[in-house]
Amino acid sequence: MISELNDLGIKTIYSLPDKGEGICIIRSHGESIDVFEQVQKCGFELVDLTCFDVKKVQNKAMELAKSDYFVIILGGKEHPEVKAICANAQMCAKNKENVYVAENLDALRKIEEIIKGAAKVGVVLQTTQTREYLFEVVDYLSKICKVLKVENTICPSTSLRQSEAKKLAKESDLMVVVGSKKSANTTHLAQILSEITKTIHIEHQDELDEYKNIIQDSENIGVTAGASTPDSIINKVLDKLKII
Repeated sequence: MISELNDLGIKTIYSLPDKGEGICIIRSHGESIDVFEQVQKCGFELVDLTCFDVKKVQNKAMELAKSDYFVIILGGKEHPEVKAICANAQMCAKNKENVYVAENLDALRKIEEIIKGAAKVGVVLQTTQTREYLFEVVDYLSKICKVLKVENTICPSTSLRQSEAKKLAKESDLMVVVGSKKSANTTHLAQILSEITKTIHIEHQDELDEYKNIIQDSENIGVTAGASTPDSIINKVLDKLKII
């Protein structure tokens, strides 16, 4: 999709110029308040396309930080959505160290003494995280926190997609997950399904050739996709599966 947009003249920029012309779009992952101000300062017309659910996580994290909670963000430390949530929360916190990103339970165990010492602990999640991770964290934190406030900010469509895909996986010999291997929600989906049945994660139909034997040995094949996977790619995968 990025390639198609590029062909249409919509370029991706990774740093802001001193002077900009035209429209600058904030992508669905969102950005920090600082970036919004910089975009306008250098002269771009700003269009904010931050996902509504992502904006909700940012607001929840900022509210917790303003109320002096030790804020824990469950998600990928290097994911752009999480970076934006973290940056916005840190701007509202009296101490930036009171905002912490945890990619897994081990990351929380490393700061257990800090968590125990915090008067209040607040939790938000990257929108594409799994409910299983949330339950695991709540079970752990509820035993060591003085006060714990959990905001379930998992995207509803992500939860629904995972739930429906699980049902399909239980009826399938093989699940094919279509979508970017850099996409958090797609990789989480593949991980969840791999615990139920044989699962392959591909980005485009040509990759199916690598799994020809597995596909031919499977009687029931289920296909699902990440939230940002275009219908055109999914349809190409379905067409390819019919002829293998």
